[in-house]
Amino acid sequence: MDDLDTLKNDLIATIDRIPTHPDGKWIQRALESILRLAETEIDRLDWKILSASVSDMERAFQIFYPYRHIRKVAVFGSARTPDLAPEYQLAYDFARLITEQGFMTITGAGGGIMAAANAGAGAENSFGLNIQLPFEQGANQYIAGDPKSIAFKYFFTRKLFFLRESDAVALFPGGFGTQDEALETLTLCQTGRYGPVPMVLIDRPGGTYWCDWDAYLRKNLAETGWISAEDLKLYTITDDIEVAAEIIRTFYQVYHSSRYVGDEFVMRLKVAICDRDLDFLNQEFGDLVASGKIVQTTALAEELDDPTADLPRLVFKFDRRDFGRLYQMIGKINQMSGDTCLNTHPEEK
Repeated sequence: MDDLDTLKNDLIATIDRIPTHPDGKWIQRALESILRLAETEIDRLDWKILSASVSDMERAFQIFYPYRHIRKVAVFGSARTPDLAPEYQLAYDFARLITEQGFMTITGAGGGIMAAANAGAGAENSFGLNIQLPFEQGANQYIAGDPKSIAFKYFFTRKLFFLRESDAVALFPGGFGTQDEALETLTLCQTGRYGPVPMVLIDRPGGTYWCDWDAYLRKNLAETGWISAEDLKLYTITDDIEVAAEIIRTFYQVYHSSRYVGDEFVMRLKVAICDRDLDFLNQEFGDLVASGKIVQTTALAEELDDPTADLPRLVFKFDRRDFGRLYQMIGKINQMSGDTCLNTHPEEK
């Protein structure tokens, strides 16, 4: 039997299983998309891109799946940071600190800040998302050879998994790549395509890298109206890793996660809030609600098979514009019923 016959038999067997597979609908849609492409005129290069990107995702899905219930922090920063630089030691200490809090670390697997974070977290608590480049990007010694080190062909698939798998983002000073990661993360947060998650920009004590960057955004983007002033609340700048780690930890003090069910924004909480606090949220953040008000409820009918079905919910019709304000609301929620949550582990999804 040749490879084509084997593929044909595998496809027939897969199609036969679709009706009983829990995710059969999505398998069917993926197969239908490929079949439609096969019937159209596209270039050989298009097929190579499709094949390689799916292979990228296949490996990453399989590697991350066993760790899906552990919260992770993506750490970005320059590959060129010398190991004697203050930023290197900060990244090492920060990764060690968040690992002690129960988080895992995701880096780009390269040198500099990435190596420092992998070293601080240890390989057992690290992922390395490498990229195939002709220079600068061999996997660092702290993650090379580890089963959780993945070499991506494409930047876009690599970025997808950086943000898909991370529950917080920490950025240290860096070059074009770091700037790209900072601005793309902010764009996705601003438009609601990623998060809500805490985003911390960490500098050396007394350093001005992120403060100068923030001043540019305020002068050239916020003051001119290209972004909202509230968008500047999507991130926090600090030169203290204890502060950075605490911002990440407390973001999940009461808040757990969120999703949309139809046109309803569903915010899952670790504990229910009292009626007085709910009234406060409606008064203070009513501007986020397109219609109706914020209500507290149990899992919606569409969520009964969700692993978080036992958690209380806040549900409202979010205007889907003011994400900076939404982050402020989450900050207030995390100050509610806080004593009840102090013994829970923030890394548990």
